[in-house]
Amino acid sequence: MFPPFLPAAARLWLQILLVVWALLLFGGWALGRPNAARTRRMPLWTRLGSSLVLALAAWTWAGLTATAPLAGASLPLALGMTCGLAADVVMAGEGKARKLGGILLFAANHILYITALLRFAAAAGLDAGLPRALGLGLWWALGLILIYFILLRGQKWTILHAAALPYGLLLATTAGLALSLGIQVAAFAPLALGAGLFVLSDLILAAAVLFGNLRLPFVHDIVWLTYGPAQMLIVYALGSMAGWLPA
Repeated sequence: MFPPFLPAAARLWLQILLVVWALLLFGGWALGRPNAARTRRMPLWTRLGSSLVLALAAWTWAGLTATAPLAGASLPLALGMTCGLAADVVMAGEGKARKLGGILLFAANHILYITALLRFAAAAGLDAGLPRALGLGLWWALGLILIYFILLRGQKWTILHAAALPYGLLLATTAGLALSLGIQVAAFAPLALGAGLFVLSDLILAAAVLFGNLRLPFVHDIVWLTYGPAQMLIVYALGSMAGWLPA
C-alpha cells in the first residue's frame, strides 16, 4: 500500500488520513443513534467526512506523482474520487432529481476510474488480452444479470432506470478492469476487492432504496459500510501502482 520510496512525511500523512477515515466511518456507525425509521445510525457529517478524507488522500497521491509516470492514472483517480464525494453530497438529500444527479456524478466517477485503470495497465504492461477479457467478461455478464433482476423485471420504466442501466455497465467495467489487474498481480487483489465492494454497495442501494422493495434494517449504513471501504481500497491502490511505476 505504501511504496518504499515514499517520503516519510508523506507516508505518515497518508496513514493519518487512513486512520481518520476509519474513525469517521466505523466510529460514526458504532456511536451514532438510530433514526426513527431505523434505516441508519451513522450521522451525515461522519459519512461525508469519510469521503472528504478519501478525496484528500487521492489528491495527496496525485500530488506525490505529479511528475511521475503514475500521474496518468493518479490524476483521473483523484478526479474520480472527487466526483464520488460530490455524488455523496448530492444524494444526501431527498428527491428523484438528487438521485439522478448522484447517478450521473457516480457515472463520471467510474469513467475517470476506468481511464485511470486503462492508463496504468498500459504503462505497467499489465494489459494482456486474456486476463482483461476474463475480468470484463465475468463482470459484464454478472452486471447484465443483476440489471435485469433489479431494474427490468417487474419494474415500471422511469428516467432513473434509463440512467442506471448504462451506469451499471460502467460499474461492471471498473470492476472487470480491476479484476484483470488482480488476476495478473496479487498486489492488486485489494483493488479488485474494492471494485467488487462498490458493485455490492450499489446493488444493495438499488435493491433497497432506488428501485426495489428490499427491506433491511439500517440499510443505509450497510451501503456505506461497503461503499466506504470500496473507495478506500481503490484510492489506496495507488500505493501498489506507485510500486510498479516508481517516481
